[in-house]
Amino acid sequence: MTQTDDVVRLVRDVLGDADIVGVYLHGSAVLGGLRPHSDIDVLVVARRRTTAGQRQALTDGLLGLSGGGAPGEALRPVELTVVVQDDIRPWTYPPRCEFQYGEWLREAYLRGRTPEPAPSPDLALLVTMVLRGRSALRGPAPDQVLDPVPSADVTRAMVAGVPELLAELDTDTRNVLLTLARIWTTLATGDIKSKDAAADWVLDRLPAEHRPVLSRARAVYLGAAEERWDDLLPQIKPHAQYVVREMERLAPH
Repeated sequence: MTQTDDVVRLVRDVLGDADIVGVYLHGSAVLGGLRPHSDIDVLVVARRRTTAGQRQALTDGLLGLSGGGAPGEALRPVELTVVVQDDIRPWTYPPRCEFQYGEWLREAYLRGRTPEPAPSPDLALLVTMVLRGRSALRGPAPDQVLDPVPSADVTRAMVAGVPELLAELDTDTRNVLLTLARIWTTLATGDIKSKDAAADWVLDRLPAEHRPVLSRARAVYLGAAEERWDDLLPQIKPHAQYVVREMERLAPH
């Protein structure tokens, strides 16, 4: 049984088969394949809202099923998102997220925090990836369950998430740099690429002084370099600022 199978089994045990519409892969798994540092990204579409006890049970279970992202760790990090079908179909913006687990909040979970329902603009991108990936782990094909997201809402969601990304630049450098590259690529092309493919696109358009930072992030993501930033620290923030300016030039106002 794979790690993904274990995650699906947890969801079925906690929510119950009768309340699950479908379970779908998104992220790297459907955008070119998992890389050494890729998460397992799963969207669950449920029939009804969760209870506090169910959200706690999902969190407790995922703490054991999800890896922390350390080099050589057997388990991959898991990002699990639960939405209620009636909250996202018909599509409205910003949609409501019922539950989301991500490794960036592990310490908070260990201190007793449980993910709560809240509006989540990022679901615009997530649902779009699910529809493009067409990878059902359980239930019907995603286009039978989810409505297409207007491209304007995907753009709005990406732009809305930039300040939060920049706030994590020092603590989650690789992921932030690659996500900024993906946003720039999508704003410019309308396509959602894998993180390494987005980095390739951006590297072709960067001035020479801004390339080393993104080249390092891409190499680490692909497992071709160790994760270290001490030698590039003075270049990280200027690189991010340059990319954000390019995104602002493309984003609708």
